[in-house]
Amino acid sequence: MGKRKPGGANNPIDLDSPTPDIPDHILKHRTCWLHTIASLHAKKMKKSIREIENFQLNAPCFRETIPCHKRSKKGGECKNPIFKQKKKLDSGEFECYMENLWRSFSEDKKTCFAYLDSLWFGLYRKATSRGKVLTWIKRKHIFSKKYVLVPIVCWSHWSLLIFCHFGESLESKTRTPCMLLLDSLEMANPRRLEPDIRKLVSDIFRAEGRLESKKLLSQIPLLVPKVPQQRNGEECGHFVLYFINQFVEAAPEDFNTNGYPYFMGKDWFSPEGLDQFCEKLNAFRK
Repeated sequence: MGKRKPGGANNPIDLDSPTPDIPDHILKHRTCWLHTIASLHAKKMKKSIREIENFQLNAPCFRETIPCHKRSKKGGECKNPIFKQKKKLDSGEFECYMENLWRSFSEDKKTCFAYLDSLWFGLYRKATSRGKVLTWIKRKHIFSKKYVLVPIVCWSHWSLLIFCHFGESLESKTRTPCMLLLDSLEMANPRRLEPDIRKLVSDIFRAEGRLESKKLLSQIPLLVPKVPQQRNGEECGHFVLYFINQFVEAAPEDFNTNGYPYFMGKDWFSPEGLDQFCEKLNAFRK
């Protein structure tokens, strides 16, 4: 009877236990890249780039890759409660918070905005549900809005896509049709979503009967500003909600690339501001 290969369904690998096939320096890893290497080495498997990225974001040691915040001398707790580990939001919790947040905006603000359900982007990526999603989006009348908020959850990570001035001419100079992709975890490579985003945009225009050519649609800028970054592996959903809140409150009347990134940048808001916003979110649930 031959030797059983490591990593089979009935023989899970414990990367913390000594294994002759894995070098000691990898077994004692402190980063997700080495965690990935150790796993692939032990299982003798090849994985796609997407699978490796997904593994990185969900690896048990993910939070060890984030620089530690200074702790107070008493009790070892973080000085600011925003850096305490939060439970990652699931889609149900996110939608509940989003609905309450949306109701808190003034009617004047809401007339300029629309937002899509956070599950729609993920469903669109599945061919079997793509047609339904495009029908649902059509009911949102996004071409009559200045801005369309598209929360995205892919590979267990939240980010925010914003369509700007999609109802305007693609050749407009004062109201530039463009897309913003806000991601609080730049190391996850936000642009890996670009092929799916551009396909979605093309399908939306086609479903609406718009006459823009594919070549012209492909020239719509996808901008990725350097926004504040999360401090652990659980905060991405909270960051997206705060991005939405801040953008709705401060978005310019006419967005054009000459003023980009406007108020958006790495110092867009403070940890204290995010902390206060999270308290506001919690108050919504009471």
